[in-house]
Amino acid sequence: MKNLKRILALIAAIGLFGMYACTLIFALIGSPNATSLLWASIACTIILPVLLYGYLLVYKLTHHDHEDDDTR
Repeated sequence: MKNLKRILALIAAIGLFGMYACTLIFALIGSPNATSLLWASIACTIILPVLLYGYLLVYKLTHHDHEDDDTR
């Protein structure tokens, strides 16, 4: 579970970094879509961590630890 969290956190960090880098590049180029890309990046800054948290929560609920069953 610990490795899964690390991998998902790394993927999220790379994704967020990539979105902000694209937004910055398009803003420097003077693209008319720069404002829309900024808002998309801000939205994903909120949505990605929430989705990853939800995924981990569902994973924990669906995969019970066998160690807990032995102590009962």
